[in-house]
Amino acid sequence: MTSTLKPYLNAVRATLQASLCIQNFDSRVVERHNKPEVEVRKSKELLLTPVVISRNENERVLIEGSVNSIRISIAIKKADDLERILCHKFMRFMMMRADSFVVLRRKPIQVIIENCKQI
Repeated sequence: MTSTLKPYLNAVRATLQASLCIQNFDSRVVERHNKPEVEVRKSKELLLTPVVISRNENERVLIEGSVNSIRISIAIKKADDLERILCHKFMRFMMMRADSFVVLRRKPIQVIIENCKQI
């Protein structure tokens, strides 16, 4: 592992461990409903501050957390054909297992892409 990759991965791991402290939280709007607050965005006080961990402008992780859910957006460097193929295989691997996740976006969200470009 390169000397710049290890601190980046350690920061991502520590942030994920901190943000994965989620719990079952019923909706404040509809009785007996439990919706992911990251997706619904009805109560601003239940959302955590989004965190962007960036190694460079092409490699970054956006972690959006709330009291009962988390959304992780990963930007992977695709400099040459080999990295593009590996990225495609990884995306395919995740998409094939999307049913086992409660929420997994198969397309990037434009707002997240624009937020990452600003930072």
